[in-house]
Amino acid sequence: MKKLIVLGAFIFSVSAGTFAQPGMKGMNMSGREATDAEKNAVIPTNAYLKSGAPIGDSKKVSISKALKEPSKFADKIVRIEGVVVRSCKMEGCWAEVADKKDSPSVRVKMKGHNFFIPLQSAGAFARVEGKFLVKTLSKVEVDHMIGEDGAKFDKRNVDGSVTEVSFEATGIELKRRD
Repeated sequence: MKKLIVLGAFIFSVSAGTFAQPGMKGMNMSGREATDAEKNAVIPTNAYLKSGAPIGDSKKVSISKALKEPSKFADKIVRIEGVVVRSCKMEGCWAEVADKKDSPSVRVKMKGHNFFIPLQSAGAFARVEGKFLVKTLSKVEVDHMIGEDGAKFDKRNVDGSVTEVSFEATGIELKRRD
């Protein structure tokens, strides 16, 4: 009987991981959860707080320009720079970054949910390396992001999903400006 209970628990945990939505707290099986140190790290003014892979010599691309022609930049490793407009308040697993505070922003997701930014990253200057993606987010993902920190989407599809241009970050550097 004990073996059956253990076997049942194992099958349940494997099936829960198979059907989980990647990147959603409590359901993410593809990465890890942020530590308290990552969530509460202080972003310096005299240096960069670095997370993920080191940023290389990739081509710098304007976010506004990329949003106008996303297919031109899709799946190419590039660097974007700008201000963090808002960020995940649960784990620091995503941020919205814009060229300037009032410019259009792109949602930046930390690749593989394997690195994070501080929960209080809004307002920081960001250098981010990765690639632009065009993807449809399910209604569950959209509702999760709206509920998590008031994420905004310009246009929802009839089924509640959203087709979004996003940025998959391999590395990010944050700095507070005086």
